[in-house]
Amino acid sequence: MTRNLLVCVALGALVAGCTAIDDGNTSDDSEILAPGESSAEGANPNRNVYFGDLHIHTRNSFDAYIFNVRTTPDDAYKFGLGETVKHPAGYDLKLEGPPLDFMAVTDHAAYLGHLPAMDTEGTELSKLDMAKDMFSDDNDKILAAFQLIGGSIRNGVKIEEAFDPKVTASVWKDTIDAADKYYKPGKFTTFAAYEYTAVRVTRGEEGGFAGGNLHRNVVFRGSAPDMPFSTLDSTNPEDLWTWMDEQREAGNESLAMPHNSNVSDGEMFKMETYDGAPLTKEYAEQRMRNEPIVEMTQVKGTSETHPSLSPNDEWADFGIYDKLLSSPVASKTDTGDYVRQALANGVKLMETIGVNPFAFGLIGSSDTHVVGGSFDEKNFWSKVGILDASPEQRGSVPPGGAKTWEGVKLDPNADLWFSRWGASGFAAVWAEENTRESIFDAMRRKETYATTGTRLKVRFFGGFGFNEAMLDDPEMVSKAYANGVPMGGDLIGNGEAPSFLVWALRDPMSAPLQRLQVVKVWVEGGQTKEKLFDVACSDGGTVDPATGRCPDNGAKVDLSNCAISQDKGAPELKTMWTDPEYKSDQRASYYVRVLENPVCRWSTWDALRANVPPNPKLPKTIQERAWTSPIWLAPSEA
Repeated sequence: MTRNLLVCVALGALVAGCTAIDDGNTSDDSEILAPGESSAEGANPNRNVYFGDLHIHTRNSFDAYIFNVRTTPDDAYKFGLGETVKHPAGYDLKLEGPPLDFMAVTDHAAYLGHLPAMDTEGTELSKLDMAKDMFSDDNDKILAAFQLIGGSIRNGVKIEEAFDPKVTASVWKDTIDAADKYYKPGKFTTFAAYEYTAVRVTRGEEGGFAGGNLHRNVVFRGSAPDMPFSTLDSTNPEDLWTWMDEQREAGNESLAMPHNSNVSDGEMFKMETYDGAPLTKEYAEQRMRNEPIVEMTQVKGTSETHPSLSPNDEWADFGIYDKLLSSPVASKTDTGDYVRQALANGVKLMETIGVNPFAFGLIGSSDTHVVGGSFDEKNFWSKVGILDASPEQRGSVPPGGAKTWEGVKLDPNADLWFSRWGASGFAAVWAEENTRESIFDAMRRKETYATTGTRLKVRFFGGFGFNEAMLDDPEMVSKAYANGVPMGGDLIGNGEAPSFLVWALRDPMSAPLQRLQVVKVWVEGGQTKEKLFDVACSDGGTVDPATGRCPDNGAKVDLSNCAISQDKGAPELKTMWTDPEYKSDQRASYYVRVLENPVCRWSTWDALRANVPPNPKLPKTIQERAWTSPIWLAPSEA
């Protein structure tokens, strides 16, 4: 048995009829400009949209290397530029569509580069008994050695003999050098970055890696320090923020992005500090200074909301993944896992402590551990190397060559985890130009949005004095900037109901648009509230005033070949919307959700290619979507 297969076995226990039908993708991936965008080089005051991935792991992450990933930061950037790289299982990985605009490699800072060093003959780390066990032919030894590293990262206690700061410093320098090497201002932007891998042990097993996910990606605007701050320095994210403040004073500007909060076990956005103290103005200011945006969607699910939190949202069940890291235990859903609930709690805290600690902008990213993000439903390669490299391993095709699902019992890895992951997502920013400074500053001001892998374009503005005539005005965007605020902005009330300009343009390689929605969260009688409004419908539909919903546009998916209706849906949706329930004394937050027509889920594509029925436990179709950063409305007397 080869080492690859042994590692796979060992770690598996730990990660213990339609009309006008087409295939859903046009062959034309040429650029379609949104209103206000410019294809000319140089700064555009009306800003262009750029798509990127800020969550990428390479061989330098302990959990990627053990999954047989051997590709490097250089390979990750080559993938982003449209080149072909190799999956650890041997097949090719390549982007669907054009190259990315920006990227950051975010390897785990804790034990950065240490597993490659342990696996390199002649190094001091390779002489450790732990290293010999880690790369032995004994399954139990491999698992035990890997759990020691995972447990150390989780509890923050260094394994002194297995930690070499010179290795971390050297690999971190290589990471920065790779970002600098591939940075081409105006063409392709790269950032020095890493992952701070905190795990709060709430119900995790002793010695394992299970627990509440408090991971953050830390991205530097330009210069970076000689060493990253990891959980081996402190497992408390508030200590990370203090370190970031100190680095900022030293000239190293950065921001942190919480991710995968859907499995934080209620910890990511809880209404108290890490140590259980009440939230204060100072806490809120420090958090917003250091983490103004969150990663709301990625391969391990989507963290917008949960059906139990949003029972009146028919689309709240999208991307639900709730298993704690490396565990069959379900994360809590009622205290601090989901972004929409955090946005509402932030509005409430603004009224009580004077600062909103949850005034987050939104992005998506991949969390790939094979250097290339899997964004496309038709060509999904999942996340963790040799563990989920094939359809059979990830539960989309029956094991052992079976042609039906009758009597099939899936491996727990596939059943509980891999089959429930998604092909997601992208970070989108509106910035003047494709440079580190401009893209970072866009993230800082939260003029960002998240997508599930589609590159649809979304504009969202709020202001007073907006009118319907603006929608056809060639100066619409410049007037919206001049007289209002974009996504991520704060709007101060003046006693009148503001208007919101909402606009979306289809990704030509994805499905047509179905509807535009606005999600409102606010506080009433001391209680947080939420409401979903459909605001623009495709195919000539109008919103039903009784239900607040667009009619069904009739879009279909043919499950026999995954073709979709191309004569349903819209290439563009645009509207001017005013909250019909506006109150001048009410503080609120609004964000936009854009829904495309349904398409086959990746698991259905896998089954189709294997000539078997789709897994009956999994959704057969999904609706790709995007979410904008909110606009926060303060009452007129504020």
